[in-house]
Amino acid sequence: MAKVANGRVALITGGASGIGLATAKRLLEAGWKVALADRDEKLLADVARELGAPKRVFTSALDVTDEAAAEKVVAMSAEALGGLDGVVNSAGIAADIHALETPVALFRKILDVNVVGTFIVARAAARIMKDRGGGSIVNISSISGVRGSKGRSAYGSSKGAVIVLTQVLANDLGRYGIRVNAVAPGPVDTPMVKELHSEADRKLWLRYLPLRRYGTPEEIAMAIEFLLDGTHSGYITGEVLGVDGGFRGAGIMLD
Repeated sequence: MAKVANGRVALITGGASGIGLATAKRLLEAGWKVALADRDEKLLADVARELGAPKRVFTSALDVTDEAAAEKVVAMSAEALGGLDGVVNSAGIAADIHALETPVALFRKILDVNVVGTFIVARAAARIMKDRGGGSIVNISSISGVRGSKGRSAYGSSKGAVIVLTQVLANDLGRYGIRVNAVAPGPVDTPMVKELHSEADRKLWLRYLPLRRYGTPEEIAMAIEFLLDGTHSGYITGEVLGVDGGFRGAGIMLD
């Protein structure tokens, strides 16, 4: 842990695993207080025990699509930890299904969680940050939101929408000192990806990655911390930072 706490507070949705949990650990090491929200109450309890530091960690179960619940959890987080300086919208769901076989109900569900949920939490947080003189919001998009990949009609659409939402929020909230940025990870070894990607999928992804490997949650967390921390990124807003092993920039590659 950092020797001197910086006193800042961050709320992380999807904070019980994957990128969200890696970000929580990194922020705690840097002296932040962290509020973790996740649908999995048992996993949250396990994570709280793992992290220790009860005075610097607050946890709450949350379905980000529930507007009233999200507003309550955001307010509770700020009250419990003494403010709100940053938000990481990491909660999300994914699917890899051919467009012709994608059920409309699934399409709507993915949009609801990934886009509407991000908006609900960001709006609730921004209302608090506005009164505190500013803050930073980092939304988790994906390279699937900037390039069309197979089976990503719903997921890719949702992550593309997160990018535009990020830009609009940056525009609307900048006057209040609130910066809004997004991170667009490539394939990362999170629990969700490990469940979703078959061995054939992994071979296909690696074929198009110049770095020839999946990323780690910790590598994404470092980018998130950079965007959250205004001492490092104070003049950056409306930006989408790709952390993708070179996927977006790759052209013809050798086998």
